[in-house]
Amino acid sequence: MFRNSCVSSLLIFSLLIISCQKNEKTIKKDEYISISGLLTAKDTVTNYDEIGLKKLSDYGFFNQPLNQLIPATRQVVPYELNSPLFTDYASKKRFISFPEGTSAKYKSDEAVLTFPTGTIIIKNFYYKNEDLKTTKSDVIIETRLLIKDEKNKWKTIPYIWNEEQTEAYLYILGKDIDLVLEKNTERKEKVTFKYSVPNINMCKNCHVKNQDLVPLGPTPRQMHRDNLFEKETKNQLAYLKENNFIEGLSSVSVVKKLPNYQDKSKTITNRARAYLDVNCAHCHQEKGSAKTSGLHLMYQEENYYKIGVNKPPVAAGKGSGNLAFDIVVGKPNESILLYRMKHLEPDIVMPEIGKNLVHKEGVKLIEDWIASMEE
Repeated sequence: MFRNSCVSSLLIFSLLIISCQKNEKTIKKDEYISISGLLTAKDTVTNYDEIGLKKLSDYGFFNQPLNQLIPATRQVVPYELNSPLFTDYASKKRFISFPEGTSAKYKSDEAVLTFPTGTIIIKNFYYKNEDLKTTKSDVIIETRLLIKDEKNKWKTIPYIWNEEQTEAYLYILGKDIDLVLEKNTERKEKVTFKYSVPNINMCKNCHVKNQDLVPLGPTPRQMHRDNLFEKETKNQLAYLKENNFIEGLSSVSVVKKLPNYQDKSKTITNRARAYLDVNCAHCHQEKGSAKTSGLHLMYQEENYYKIGVNKPPVAAGKGSGNLAFDIVVGKPNESILLYRMKHLEPDIVMPEIGKNLVHKEGVKLIEDWIASMEE
């Protein structure tokens, strides 16, 4: 269905949307209206002009049919990441909408590009359904926009797709959607869970750095990879450079890639560090929301104590599982970091939001990495 889709070969899912978070019996009729099975605030409740456009199609990013996610102009540039964030096994299609005649600035390999005012970063969350158990195509759940406004401040805006997959609507309240995923294994294991669309404020939990809301993914080291552009495969940074969407980058060849944590040809240490960087380091770094923990998980961090080795937690409690250190060399079952990755209970689960399923492959990677460590 999608052009240039990047889907994990480990899992093939079938998806069934069963119900919504809100119980309609508890909702006052004069406060909400139903749109193709979804609930969205009325104009009298929400001033849309202060938040964003009512419908995703209003932005003009994509041609019709909208769910094909085909850019309407060359200003809407697709991109993928070397190591993507885990979000309950959802696949993602990412784009950057550049204002006409503008470009982003390169600062460093690990720093997010400095985007011009008016830039919109678009992230679509969807599930593949190649076995056609419940639907005949992929199903897009939500689209999140990051918009850099006229004050050079970023704001987040969530959109939820209707059941017909013809439109996505501004939805500021957040929503839990019941899903059934089927792993394509010999046992055909089915997993039932609630996929959580964050409310308009929840994104700030991860996207805040130094008290400012910022993008996370589009760094040169993450974008240094190939992608499909108008039926031609090119390095993403090279494409941006050739089309004047990036300035200040002398040569693509000097950029150091962040390893793909799924690439087993890489060392287990590099894979594990890349996994922790993309899934944890947005908070666990010197300028992140969890900086007071002292646990810094950026890929370039070289101090193993800061990474968690033999480091006691700053605030012991339920989240520590009565364990003494974040990472115990050679002993994954005694390591708080792995303990929190394996649990979903409130006050234990890490990351704290955006995760309702345990990432079994990620857990196995970190478990093997800690087990491989030597004194």
